[in-house]
Amino acid sequence: MKSAVENLSPTRAKLTVEVPFEELKPSLDAAYKKIAQQINVPGFRRGKVPPAVIDRQVGRGAVLDEAINEVLPAKYMEALQANSLEPLAQPEIEVTKFEDNQTLEFTAEVDIKPDFEVPAYDAVTAEVDDINVTDADVEEQLQALRERFGSLVDVERAAADGDFVTIDLVAAKEGETVEGGEVSGMSYKVGRGGMLDGLDEALVGMSAGEEKTFASQLVGGDLIGEDVDVTVKVTAVQEQQLPELDDEFAQMASEFDTVEELTADVRERLGRGKRLEQAAAARDAVLEALLEKTEIPLPETLVTDELNARRQNVEQQLVYAGLTMEKYLEDEGQTLEEFEADLERRVRDAVAAQFVLDAIAKAEEIGVDQNDLSQHLVMRAQQSGQDPQEFANHMFEHNHIPELVQEIVRGKALAQVVESAIVKDASGNVVELKNLRPDGSIGEPEEPTAEGDSASDEASEDTEAPTQA
Repeated sequence: MKSAVENLSPTRAKLTVEVPFEELKPSLDAAYKKIAQQINVPGFRRGKVPPAVIDRQVGRGAVLDEAINEVLPAKYMEALQANSLEPLAQPEIEVTKFEDNQTLEFTAEVDIKPDFEVPAYDAVTAEVDDINVTDADVEEQLQALRERFGSLVDVERAAADGDFVTIDLVAAKEGETVEGGEVSGMSYKVGRGGMLDGLDEALVGMSAGEEKTFASQLVGGDLIGEDVDVTVKVTAVQEQQLPELDDEFAQMASEFDTVEELTADVRERLGRGKRLEQAAAARDAVLEALLEKTEIPLPETLVTDELNARRQNVEQQLVYAGLTMEKYLEDEGQTLEEFEADLERRVRDAVAAQFVLDAIAKAEEIGVDQNDLSQHLVMRAQQSGQDPQEFANHMFEHNHIPELVQEIVRGKALAQVVESAIVKDASGNVVELKNLRPDGSIGEPEEPTAEGDSASDEASEDTEAPTQA
């Protein structure tokens, strides 16, 4: 077999493949056997029909077509390997020349991984915001803890912000109650928001037994976004009484003896959480800095497919949240054009990042072992709220394991880049990332192994059959 490659663009190639007729012989034999099993010819047992009889009964052309359909995928893959091409999608294959007992010629156009120079990634620099736990942050957490132990007491007055009310709601359009637009006996905190526009404003000043009608828009159902008239009736008003923030409360609500110890613990936990947020920001900043040093031609087909997938995902999330695109854009302060431009920028960065991380993983020979895969499956199951075993079974049954392996490899590559990067906060302090634990605390540096590698490096590389990116 001979093959030649023509680069139609930096991300698309055209293969021209010539297959001598003698290399079709195994596929022809297989085609005759397959057809022999499918036809009935008097005087011959099924599967024992001679090729000459098949040619007369079915036609030589049908046999040749069957042989070509079998041989094309194998020869296409052989040509890819011979020309060191990595495909990104299914090819467009066309048989350009073929006659019986003559050379088979076909072309295959396909999107391929672009060829680019991987930038130096051993000392990328980036900057992130300082960790700043304010007194207001601590007070907010303590207030939330007090509210958990608070009690509701009926009051004989009009509702105000922060009160809890029991309400009945009826939504009507043109005088007719909307299907599914009635709610009775619902508890609601005035000022919480996130329900119907205008509800909080209507409730302030209302007392038990009063009702009011206001204009709003539906946030769910078949009439989502439709203008309706909403009648709200208050049946009870309650205020929340909170326990005093003192040593007695600290002992009741926590394992601490004093409010000072409780406050210190809250501040420490907030600091760990903000350290994790800072680490995530550092990861993004390092990756962004790396991409700024790289020029990668992107396959437009891949970008378009990813754009469409993300648009669909956003639309689904908006439906689940009971929002229209118009309402979402209004809340975000964006025009549709700005939303589309931002989405495309993020998609292009994401696609470029995949190529860069794949190249780094290949250069560093990063592999994946069974433990890596098991941990990743559990994590993904937890993120989606599914049973780990059921999630794993679904991934295996639908052949999604290669995608998960890619995720793991890219994650390892990014972690390696981030750990070798120089990240400082806005005050100029070096941000500790290598020894950061999952709970946000800083651990002790790992002892090097006899070979000079860290224990984590050894665990990553100790695989029976590493899977390369």
